[in-house]
Amino acid sequence: MVKLNKIYTRTGDNGTTGLASGPRRDKHDLRVAAYGTVDETNSAVGLARLHTSGMRELDDMLFRIQNDLFDLGADLSTPDTGEKLEYEPLRIVEAQATRLETEIDALNAHLDPLRSFVLPGGSPASAYLHLARTVSRRAERLIVELSRRETVGPAALKYINRLSDFLFVAARFANDGGRADILWIPGKNR
Repeated sequence: MVKLNKIYTRTGDNGTTGLASGPRRDKHDLRVAAYGTVDETNSAVGLARLHTSGMRELDDMLFRIQNDLFDLGADLSTPDTGEKLEYEPLRIVEAQATRLETEIDALNAHLDPLRSFVLPGGSPASAYLHLARTVSRRAERLIVELSRRETVGPAALKYINRLSDFLFVAARFANDGGRADILWIPGKNR
């Protein structure tokens, strides 16, 4: 179990932060930006959960996702350099992405078919889920960019890609099964 006694350490006052495996990186380093944006995604999911308590099935899924996002942050904060560590680093595994696919299918079974692109909004839960979706897409772009420079596990890439799909379907689910979706009307305001 993680135990944090002291919240500030002053070690980051010079603009660097420590990775889980020890090395320090600049706070603007791509790896730090990637796991920081995963953390931001988690916060957006937390905002959505303020409005999903009446949707037990969805709220339980979102709670699992919040835990997974901490796993993903731990994975990204421990670079795979090929060197043996003194501990087994936490990594996202294929089963986490597969679970998202199963949950997407379960939620999607309750939705009306799409007739147009969906604008973010409708219910508060849906609006926040769309926000979480867009933040997760930014996290994905950063993680993919990182994967072109350093090792990132394929399950981590798959998970973050599947997450935005889940959040889109969840946003529709939270909008009365898609019936309260706000649809894009191309050229409406010309």
